[in-house]
Amino acid sequence: MFKRNIRIIGSGMALPAQETSAEDLDKKLGLPSGSSFKKTGVRRRFLSVNETAAQLAARACTAALADAGLQWGDIDCLVATSGTMDQALPYNAALIHAELKLTRQRTTTMDIGASCLSFLAGLDTMSYLVECGRYKNVMLVSSDLATFGVDWSRLSDCGIFGDGAAAVVIRRSLDTESSCILSSRSITLSAGVDHCQIPAGGSRFHPRRLKTPIEPLSIFQMEGKSAFKLIASEMEAFIDHLLEQAQLSLKQIVKVVPHQASQLAINHLSKRLGVHSERIIDIFKDYGNQVGASMPTALHLCRSGAHVQRGDAMLLVGSGAGLTMGGMVLVY
Repeated sequence: MFKRNIRIIGSGMALPAQETSAEDLDKKLGLPSGSSFKKTGVRRRFLSVNETAAQLAARACTAALADAGLQWGDIDCLVATSGTMDQALPYNAALIHAELKLTRQRTTTMDIGASCLSFLAGLDTMSYLVECGRYKNVMLVSSDLATFGVDWSRLSDCGIFGDGAAAVVIRRSLDTESSCILSSRSITLSAGVDHCQIPAGGSRFHPRRLKTPIEPLSIFQMEGKSAFKLIASEMEAFIDHLLEQAQLSLKQIVKVVPHQASQLAINHLSKRLGVHSERIIDIFKDYGNQVGASMPTALHLCRSGAHVQRGDAMLLVGSGAGLTMGGMVLVY
């Protein structure tokens, strides 16, 4: 068991101003009414028009800070756990720090990235630093504008992604508190490294090196069936190992918070694990796949909706580009 005495003390989320529906997408693509919802399972989501990822992140952080009952002077580390970059340089956390107008605040900032599992990777990594006393209060925030990079002619891509941000504040648990992380694990199945990607954005496909247009390389590319098949083949054994480390059975898990990859993925998780849908936090219909922001958004809505009580065991689990699988068992 890799127990860490960590407590989530605040959370918040932020959404772009523009909301769009499945009916709107049907009209845009010239499809019969009801087609996109039947295909994707998304009935509404939020799309950024003018907001930057840093702006959404700042709003989510402000909400999480208020929920925790803290001031910015109490936060000694700000970690951006987004799946996408707001710009190539500087890193996301620095841009968010500036957006929060904390230029006089001497806060440690950093990015921790693992595509859609960036929040999970950040929470796992920072938990050790909080428990050992390196940091007292850490803000983790995910903010992704996924819709800028989708091909709007492909319903399988443009119909499932949404934009948004979510943040949590963590601290070390007191001796009288049961909150803790019982186990965590991540693995990378790099046989699927090309199944989900945006090639452009770094030095490999920089405009100065290309002899072809860069725009097609700036669009999200996904081999959905191949990615799903590879992840599905590993999921049960992965979760069994995670629960074994935590010394808990699946029956003891009160809520499962998955990455909101797709409705198919969430339904498959429920079926394969034999977990009733009421135990799974499924927000996909109303928010779509928000990349790195999906899991903390689902976690925030779980907390704020009183779907979980202190002392309840929770399972966070998901997958992302890489292909990477990750999970965590925690006592809320």
